[in-house]
Order: sequence, then C-alpha cells, then structure tokens
Amino acid sequence: MAGKDYYATLGIPKTASKDEIKSAYRKLAKKYHPDLNKEPGAEEKFKEVQEAYDILYDDQKRQTYDQFGSAAFEQGSSTGGYGNPFGGAGFSSQGFGGVDLGDIFSSFFGGGSRRQQNFGPQRGDDTLSRVRVNFMDAINGRKVTFPVEYDETCSSCHGTGARNGSDFHTCSKCGGKGYINVQQRSLFGVMETQQVCPDCHGSGKIISNLCPDCSGKGYKHIRRDMEVNIPAGINQGQQIRIREKGGRGVNGGPNGDLYLEIVIIPHQYFKRDGNDIHLDVPISVVDAMLGKKIDVPTVYGEVEVEIPAGTQPNQILRLKGRGIKDMRKGTPGDQYLHMIVKTPTKLTKKQKELLGEFQKEESPNDSIFAKFKKAFRA
Repeated sequence: MAGKDYYATLGIPKTASKDEIKSAYRKLAKKYHPDLNKEPGAEEKFKEVQEAYDILYDDQKRQTYDQFGSAAFEQGSSTGGYGNPFGGAGFSSQGFGGVDLGDIFSSFFGGGSRRQQNFGPQRGDDTLSRVRVNFMDAINGRKVTFPVEYDETCSSCHGTGARNGSDFHTCSKCGGKGYINVQQRSLFGVMETQQVCPDCHGSGKIISNLCPDCSGKGYKHIRRDMEVNIPAGINQGQQIRIREKGGRGVNGGPNGDLYLEIVIIPHQYFKRDGNDIHLDVPISVVDAMLGKKIDVPTVYGEVEVEIPAGTQPNQILRLKGRGIKDMRKGTPGDQYLHMIVKTPTKLTKKQKELLGEFQKEESPNDSIFAKFKKAFRA
C-alpha cells in the first residue's frame, strides 16, 4: 500500500479489532506523549500514532483507507482531507483548466452530485484592529475614540448600485443566478462547470443607470472616529466586537464584524496578574524591625496597612479583595504587597549613635551572623 502504513504505525495486523486498535493506541500514546517523553522525535511520533488511531478507529475512514490508502486523507482533498483519494497527488482541486477533480472522482466512486458554488449574498470577512488603553482606564473602564474605515451600504440605492435603487433588470445571460454553466473538454471527456457570469459579474442583475451617490458600487467607503465603551476590568488581549464594521459583504451580503483587541499600556508601579495586583513597597530597616502603619496605594485608592514587626525582605502581604473587579462576575481579586527593605546609605550623627547603642545591646553570640556560623559548622 502506497503512502503511510497506519497499521504498522500502531503495530497491529490489518484484521485488528477496535479493542485492539484502542489498546495499541493507548500504549503508544503514553509512551510518546510530549509531557512524558522529552526525547527528540517523540512529539512527531505521537502525532503519527494519533493520526493512525483517528483513521483506523473510525469504521468509514478505515474502509476508505483500506481501499485507497493514506492519500485519501491528505490535505487539499475536496472533502476537507477525507474521501478524495487523489486530493494530494500533486494537483489542486481545481486542476486541468478549472475542472473540479473532486467532483469528477466523487461521481466515479458513487457520489454523482456536483458541488454548487455560492454566487448569492455572502457575509464579509471579520477584521481585527488594536486599541491602546491606559492601565487605570482598563481597570475602571472608560469610553475611547478611535479612527475606523469600512464600507457601508449606500443609503441612496440600498446596495443595488442603481439609480433610485431599482433602475436595473435581471441579467439575461445567467437568468439572475450570477453564474453560467460552461462545458470544457478535459482528460476525462466533456465536463460541465460553473463560472461567474461575465456580464453581471455574479450579481445577477444589469444596471441601466448607475446610482450617482456611489457610482454603481452599492457602497460608500467610510472614514470616521468611533466611540467605544471599554468595560471595567478588561485585560490585555481581550477583544470587543463591533457588529458589521468589518469587511464588505458580497452581492448584498452583510459586512463582517470588527474586533478590537485591547493593548494595555503598563503602569509604572502596579503589575497585573489576572485580577490580582502586585506592588513593590519600599520600607526602611527600622520600620521592618519595629513595624508601622502606612497608607498603601491600590487601584481603587489608598488603604491603611500595618507592617508587622520583624518583616523580612521580600516578604509578601496580602490585601484580600483589593484587586481588580472581574469584568463579568464583579468579584475582586487581591493585591499583594512585596516588602522591599531598604538600608540607608547616609546616617546622621544621632542615628549612628542610636544604632551603635543597639549594636552594643546585641550579644555577640546571638547576632544573626553568629547564628549563621553556628548552623554552618553543625
């Protein structure tokens, strides 16, 4: 059998039952799973095992594979990768002068129906744009204005492209269908295909007098500033959907949607992690030793916090419920204070005297360094 041998990949005979297929797959999937096997080539082998299982465990796919081989499942076949045994053989599905090979082969192998192309109204493509938002605006929400460009249906002709919206008639060449049937001689004989009507270009109508406002296009290109509401709590990378401000539709179809992706400008001090906030809080050695009440900034204003005596460098204090309110549920996250203990580099004479007294009160055997040496020698 030409192409990939899925039976060999799973190490099973062609007569294997579904239980045998499943058992072989589980054994090999566990062996080559990327989370369990870090050896080079393991991930590729895992993908091969997965592909073989997907084909052989499905009765219909297995039957197709047994008849036509792995070529029936290669990318580019007219059925999306399954069913056309010639889809990956070096031709596109529109090879040989526009003749759809998928349609030919489907009729040869029991299909008989020809796929119809869509010449009617079609929705436009969705588009993506990005908008930069300040850190605090993303937390509290606000309205922002940004420039947009899109095609809008002409209000004068309602998208028909004709004067008064009705100065057109049905295309006589295609009968209003937007396409014509064309016979072409190919390797397999005379084949009939569909092509866009050359007279009406797929619209199904012929305009007698063009709309003066849009020059017969049926739409106008709009450039304007749009105001959009940024909801409170929105995070980096989340998107806001604006309906029908995307790509232009075809043959009277609606526009696609515009998606605004949020890009948040970082804050100088606050760091966001989901709905939690992290903040570095510098304190002096004395405040860390003795403890102190301080007013700490949060995203919703200042709050009094008691620094416990004996606070260590990089110790983290949690302020429950002082984080960002969830955009949908409204429940707040937490704020975490990272204690950054700062040692002063310049001291007044009085400060030196006081610290000298403190140093004298400390027993040499009870100093922090003395305890370290004792533990180190143990």
